Amino acid sequence: MASPAQADSGLAVVLVSNGPGELTTWVRPLAERLHATLPLRPRTPEALMSLQLVLVPCPNATGHEVEAARPWRQFERILPARHFWSLLLRPRRFGPWPRRGVVVFLGGDQFWTVLLSARLGYRHITYAEWVARWPGWNDRVAAMSETVRDQLPLAQRPRCRVVGDLMADLSSFARGDDPLPDGEWVALLPGSKRAKLSIGVPFLLDTADRLARQRPACRFLLPVAPTTSVAELLRFAGQENPIAADYGVTVTEVGEGWLVTAAGTRIELIAQHPAHAALSQCDLALTTVGANTAELGALAVPMIVLVPTQHLEVMQAWDGGLGLLARLPGLRRLIGVLLTLWRLRHNGLMAWPNIHAGRVVVPERVGAITPQQIAEEAASWLAAPERLEGQREDLRSLRGRPGAVDALAEEVRALLPKAIESA
Repeated sequence: MASPAQADSGLAVVLVSNGPGELTTWVRPLAERLHATLPLRPRTPEALMSLQLVLVPCPNATGHEVEAARPWRQFERILPARHFWSLLLRPRRFGPWPRRGVVVFLGGDQFWTVLLSARLGYRHITYAEWVARWPGWNDRVAAMSETVRDQLPLAQRPRCRVVGDLMADLSSFARGDDPLPDGEWVALLPGSKRAKLSIGVPFLLDTADRLARQRPACRFLLPVAPTTSVAELLRFAGQENPIAADYGVTVTEVGEGWLVTAAGTRIELIAQHPAHAALSQCDLALTTVGANTAELGALAVPMIVLVPTQHLEVMQAWDGGLGLLARLPGLRRLIGVLLTLWRLRHNGLMAWPNIHAGRVVVPERVGAITPQQIAEEAASWLAAPERLEGQREDLRSLRGRPGAVDALAEEVRALLPKAIESA
C-alpha cells in the first residue's frame, strides 16, 4: 500500500470490472500493458502511480473475482463488489486515495464508473463494446467499433477513438513456452459455479471416457476455475453429488495435476488461471454455455457448447435466461416448449461467438443430450481436421485486428498528467 506521501502526491489508475470473463479477457491484458509502459505500483514499489482494481455489483459475477485477480500481482489494491457502496460513501475507509487519477470502465454497469469517478474526482474513460451509455460524463470513450462511435451525438464523437476489440489480442497474451505433448487435445470446461459443476463434471468425465474409447489418441485437460478446487471437482464426480449417479463414471486415482477415471482416462488438471496458453493449443473444447465461450472464441479454439436440460432441479441455480426459465412454477412439463420459445426469441443462439455473428458458428447442443451423443459428435469433428480449421477461421473472422489493448493503454496514458507519467 502507498505511503501517505505517495498517496498525496501520486496518481491512481483504477480499473473497474465485474465478472470473471471481463477480468481475464479485458482487465488482465490491459493491466499487463500498463505495467509494461508505465512505472506503477505494486510492481514498481517506488513509483508515484498505482494500479488498482474495483469490482462492481453484477448478477453474473461469481463472488470469487478477488481470489482470481490477486495471484496476478498487478494491483496495489483490489476492492470486492460488496464494498462498492461503502467506497462511494467513504472512500478513505479503504485507505488513502491520491487527489488525481483515472477511472477505466472494463465491465459491469457503466453508471457505476460515472459515480466512482465523480466521487473520487478522477478523469474517466469507458471501453464501450456495444454502446457508450454516458458519453457526456466521460473524458474519453474507447469504442470497439465504428458502430459504437456512430451512435454518439455528433458533438461528442471527437472524444471517442475506435480502438478495436480487446479480445482480438487475447491469443497474443496466451502464448507460452510450455507446449502440450503430442496428441489430440480436448478441453473440458464444466463451468465455474456449483450449479453448473454438479452437472458438468460427471457429464464431461463420462463423455471423455466414451470419446477415449473411440479415439485412443485423445488427451484431455480440465482448467480448474479459481472459484473451485480439485477436491470440489472430486466431490462433484463422486457419491456426494446425486447427479453423478446418472453417469457411469468414477475417479480412481488423483495425482499432482491429474486424475484418472475408473475407465483409465487421464485428465490433466490446469491450475493456472487463466489457462489460455493450454487452451489455445487444444484441438477441440467441450464447454458449458457462458463467458468461457467468449474466451474460447477469442482464442479460436473449436468448441461444442453443451446445455443438458435434464437436470431441472439444478438448472434453477444457473444464471441468465435458463435459470429464470427453470425457476418458473410447474416448468417440469413445459421446459421443452418454453426453452424452445426462449431460444427462438433470441434467434436460437446461446454461445457468445454465435450471438456476436448472428448465426451458428459453433454447434450448440441443448436438451436431454447424453455423453454418448457428444462423444460421437466430438469424434466426428476430430476425424475431420479441415472442419476444425474451418471453425477456427470462422472464429478468427469474428475478432478484429490485434492492437486494441495497446490503443486503449495509449488512451489511458493520454489522460495522465504529463509530469507524473514521466516520473
